[in-house]
Amino acid sequence: MIAIEASNLTRQFDGKLAVDHLNLTVETGEFFGFLGPNGAGKSTTINMLVGLLRPTAGVARIAGIDIWQQPLAAKQLLGVLPEGLNLYERLTAREFIRFVGAMYGLPDSESRQRTEELLDLMDLQEDAGKLIVDFSQGMRKKTALAAAMIHTPRVLFLDEPFEGIDAISRRAIHNVLQRLRGRGTTIFFSSHILEVVERLCTRIGVIVQGRLVAEGTISELREMAQTGANSTLEDVFLRTVGADAEAGFATEGRALSWLD
Repeated sequence: MIAIEASNLTRQFDGKLAVDHLNLTVETGEFFGFLGPNGAGKSTTINMLVGLLRPTAGVARIAGIDIWQQPLAAKQLLGVLPEGLNLYERLTAREFIRFVGAMYGLPDSESRQRTEELLDLMDLQEDAGKLIVDFSQGMRKKTALAAAMIHTPRVLFLDEPFEGIDAISRRAIHNVLQRLRGRGTTIFFSSHILEVVERLCTRIGVIVQGRLVAEGTISELREMAQTGANSTLEDVFLRTVGADAEAGFATEGRALSWLD
């Protein structure tokens, strides 16, 4: 079954195409990595898929439900960690996570229990009673991630989820994400930490200037990029977006004159 579908998804800003007729499907239970250079259209695509940004054209569906035609039905299935964190800063971490659980219809006792487990997982127990306004960026990120997972979503969108998060918490989150996927959750994952993408994702898509230029397993992407069986995802990514050394990324024209 298709969990995420984009059909000719397009978004313009002041006449400039940020996402250009993108077609993409992600099957239920996949851990899908979504890669691209800065400004390629990753966050714009995610925002359209989750109902935060209306597309100029095209259709976005979650489990077959058009997110713009039936937004409540589609969003009930989603967990979202967006690039820009907009949290209720005058709530504590505990209050915020419980609030999100209530919004998704969890019984109060279930929301309380899950909140405490998530706070423990994210190593936030000692700070759970503090206002979010006083949190560091990493603590805010962990709070938002906990809120995105509290209702065990069928589809989980993660935009740069590990930015600012320490290695211990990162490993714990890795394990939880794998357990979620084992229960059938589809994960759509965008990150610049390519080692994490390579370790976690079952399939990867690469977007450049708003267009999907490559899609497949890491092995398939290696074949497309002709980088060799032992090449890393970083090698594959740089070749795919045309930014590897052989393609002229490290040319004299882009060097620093005082380091010559």
